[in-house]
Amino acid sequence: MTDASGRVSVAVMLQSFRIPGAALLLLAAAAPTLAQTPPVPRPADLAMAAGYKALMVCGAVFNAREAGAERTVESVETHELVGIYPELDPLVRGMTADVGEAEVRVAWDPTLPPRLAVHTPGRGCVIAPVGAEALPPRAPVRRTDSTPWPTAAPRGDAAALETTLAGAMGDAYGPGVTTAVVMVQDGRLVAERYREGFGPDTPQRTWSVAKSLAGTLVGWVAHRTGNDVMGAAAIPEWSTPGDPRGAITVDQLMRMSSGLTSDTAGSRTDALYFGGVAIAEQTPGWPLIAPPGARYRYANNDTLLAIHSVAPALAATPPETFLDRLGMTDTFVETDWRGGYMLSSQVWSTARDLARLGQLYVQDGVWEGERLLPEGWRAYVGDPSGPQPTGALGYGATVWLMNRSEGVPADTLAAQGNRGQYIVIVPSRRLVLVRRGEDPAGRGFDIVAFTRDALAALE
Repeated sequence: MTDASGRVSVAVMLQSFRIPGAALLLLAAAAPTLAQTPPVPRPADLAMAAGYKALMVCGAVFNAREAGAERTVESVETHELVGIYPELDPLVRGMTADVGEAEVRVAWDPTLPPRLAVHTPGRGCVIAPVGAEALPPRAPVRRTDSTPWPTAAPRGDAAALETTLAGAMGDAYGPGVTTAVVMVQDGRLVAERYREGFGPDTPQRTWSVAKSLAGTLVGWVAHRTGNDVMGAAAIPEWSTPGDPRGAITVDQLMRMSSGLTSDTAGSRTDALYFGGVAIAEQTPGWPLIAPPGARYRYANNDTLLAIHSVAPALAATPPETFLDRLGMTDTFVETDWRGGYMLSSQVWSTARDLARLGQLYVQDGVWEGERLLPEGWRAYVGDPSGPQPTGALGYGATVWLMNRSEGVPADTLAAQGNRGQYIVIVPSRRLVLVRRGEDPAGRGFDIVAFTRDALAALE
């Protein structure tokens, strides 16, 4: 399954493995472009762009409304829909989002229905498959009210802290677009800043910060059920005798070391995120290209499969139960149209809610006297026991590790997501830092420098 350079051939894999026809169209759009983009957009690109816009507008507008804030389509176009994937960016800009009572439609082809995203209270939005004109209704989830964060004056150098906050909201840490900064010290909210148009009640898409929430939910299930993350992942599609993927463990999925291939190099899974392909249709079908546990490769599919392996437990007790227990009542875990949790990216949350997730780790999995995660879970996710990425940061089990960062305590954990989403957790300092952004491609935020400055100011 390799070409002359030794790389895996997407075409050969698609011929060798049975993947739904609808997925083939969308996977072709996600594959790397080897030649100059043709002047006429491909239908698959148009379908994907329309799905991207429908789902993003739906999530931003309706999740904000449910949380008590307001977003307009114009605001979403200014922030979330600028600087996206280059092949979709110009197409998305030229499309119109038609916002209804609880849905968004975006036309893309004169012969097929508009792409459709539908909102359900408590559950966020879901994107329909290409060609679908409606979706079966989903039962709403009633969320509980959360207890406000206790506040306190920060300890440390007030002037240095103000400089750090102003720098984060400006361009001191890079040319990105910061929308929110929240700092929690000793369980108390000590500082926060918001960009105009955003506030404490404004959920934003977490992108890959959701992976760290996914790992937390795996821990929650393990604590409640006794599931062993070191055991084989319970993936029904791998249960046929002789399937070598049946030996892949949940731990390997959480550490990005499954050995599976994925849609493209890196982490894009466009057919799932914006194409309306269900997780169960596509994700379990990818083949091994390395022995499980032998190599690190960041991939959305590994996280999706880790959650897929605990799907029965989450069906019995959904993520909203866990989130509400933490007071994360403005956090919405979205699914595919068949109900599979898109917990590699598709979660909307406020900066304050993400700080609650970070605080759970500061408190080693205990919340208000109740243990929610297995004892030692923080040490487990923060252990770089698997194969490691190159670069400035290490990787644990669904969390990044700042164990190579000068001036930052070695126990520092981080959740990170596209467009500049960060939760930084420093257990030894009882500190949580949250930075939300809408950074266009190529305009990043230096989270290590920001963390170093915040630590110095709050010392």
